[in-house]
Amino acid sequence: MEMKNLQDKYPKNGDPPLLAGEKLQDVAKDVTYLCPYTGPSRGNLTITAYKLYFKSTDREPPVILDVPLGVISRVEKVGGASSRGENSYGIEIFCKDMRNLRFAHKQENHSRRQVFEILTQLAFPLSNKMSMFAFEFKEDYGTNGWLVFDPVAEFNRQKVPNDSWRISRVNEHYDLGDTYPAIIAVPKSATDEDLRCVASFRSRARLPALSWIHPESQASITRSSQPLVGVAGKRNKEDEKYIQLIMDANAQSHKLFIMDARPSVNAIANKAKGGGYESEDAYQNAEIVFLDIHNIHVMRESLRKLKDICFPTIDDSHWLSNIESTHWLEHIKQILSGAVRIADKVESNKTSVLVHCSDGWDRTAQLTALAMLMLDPYYRTIIGFEVLIEKEWLSFGHKFAQRIGHGEDKHSDADRSPVFLQFIDCVWQMTRQFPNAFEFNEHFLVTILDHLYSCLFGTFLFNTEQQRSKEKLKHRTVSLWSYINCQTEDYTNPLYAAYVHQHVLFPVASMRRIELWTGYYLRWNPRMRPQEPIHLRNRELLLLKAQLQRRVDDLQREQEVRSKSSQSHSPRVSSPVNV
Repeated sequence: MEMKNLQDKYPKNGDPPLLAGEKLQDVAKDVTYLCPYTGPSRGNLTITAYKLYFKSTDREPPVILDVPLGVISRVEKVGGASSRGENSYGIEIFCKDMRNLRFAHKQENHSRRQVFEILTQLAFPLSNKMSMFAFEFKEDYGTNGWLVFDPVAEFNRQKVPNDSWRISRVNEHYDLGDTYPAIIAVPKSATDEDLRCVASFRSRARLPALSWIHPESQASITRSSQPLVGVAGKRNKEDEKYIQLIMDANAQSHKLFIMDARPSVNAIANKAKGGGYESEDAYQNAEIVFLDIHNIHVMRESLRKLKDICFPTIDDSHWLSNIESTHWLEHIKQILSGAVRIADKVESNKTSVLVHCSDGWDRTAQLTALAMLMLDPYYRTIIGFEVLIEKEWLSFGHKFAQRIGHGEDKHSDADRSPVFLQFIDCVWQMTRQFPNAFEFNEHFLVTILDHLYSCLFGTFLFNTEQQRSKEKLKHRTVSLWSYINCQTEDYTNPLYAAYVHQHVLFPVASMRRIELWTGYYLRWNPRMRPQEPIHLRNRELLLLKAQLQRRVDDLQREQEVRSKSSQSHSPRVSSPVNV
């Protein structure tokens, strides 16, 4: 269908609204959207290079669906030529964000085939040797989100380099480890040659590297992949010495905890594949702790069960037992519990912790990022949280492209898993337990997840820093942080009290405190939405907070003026101020 004809089909009234670089691809008229909550509504279905847009013509206000194509997991035809009955012939779209969409087409309109073909082509551009829409999108938000994270600046914020740690560019060209960042921090006395020897003994050459260092005790959180000990129990003197250097960098403790995210059975089983875990005999003064977090396949199956009970309808009489049967909340609890143990060892025991799983890019990222969020209030700000994602998830090679399946039609791919979703869920659990400790609100977390799938921004594309660098994402795509940081008031928590929460948070990782995040998993169900728009209430609270803050500032200025004038009259007299 020619573009000119498409433009003629729609009046030029901004319907559907188009983004910079977005073009119309197809319009199907007289299509019925079968909403599981409000029933069928008839209207026009438009497909652009970026989204599927439906607007009903048979009711006021109209039903509007605006769904990024990146969120589509698979598309299936429903019914055939012999289908009888109203709305039995059409298309079902399965989405990655906890919903399915169903559209009925009239057979005589012959619109289904074209919609199906265009959708399967545009929703899965990589499978069709096309490029992602993120490369076409050229919006300028007036701020460059790609500048949010600078690894050297972030290490400097943590006072690195120092007497014990240095910044290394040994992986500058990604030839040491192609899934690791170009710039890492390592023990000061480890030479680049030492690093190469250690990398050769770690799965995917992911040697222990610094994530975070305690500003007072110098206890550190480092991360890596499993050692390649295998069934024979191989040893590597350089690796053992290197772990000792990490321990020695913290003068407060002569011990190191190695937190292995896996259940011990899985860690032992990995020996058969050449992996495994550190033996306490070989690594003096190190204690191995297994955190019992299950693998990506278990998590994928758990989310599938959760979607089944959350969408489209909820079985009220078996709701709690159904949630329990998915084991989703147990997994969230286990991840949060592991992160609390890491943060506690660093903060309370002043002991350094090395974290790994098998490859060190899934469970390890969950644990280090959550522990850092608990330990460091900077990461609880909007910018700080963006830095945390860039550092612990993106630069350290969490395989976003594979785990989400960006642009690919292999919906049953065994590499897909909701690892990052679980991390964001754990963050949400923390915001529930500490409502004043985070600068960002729930809408911020949901927006990050929506654009994890949308492929509108370059932020989450590809698997590694090396691939992003090769594809020149920073020059060819827009960062999600540009979009968020140009309108931070929408993402600000009005209850945030920075002055109160400059300390460590230890959330209660107990099933009694873990809740199902209904604002995300059940948000498509109108009965589960808040009755008043939260964003409006947030905006009012932020205005009120700003007014009160101005009043406080005025009063403080008045007090300073008074105290200065009183000091000039009676310099010898001072009185205590009771605050």
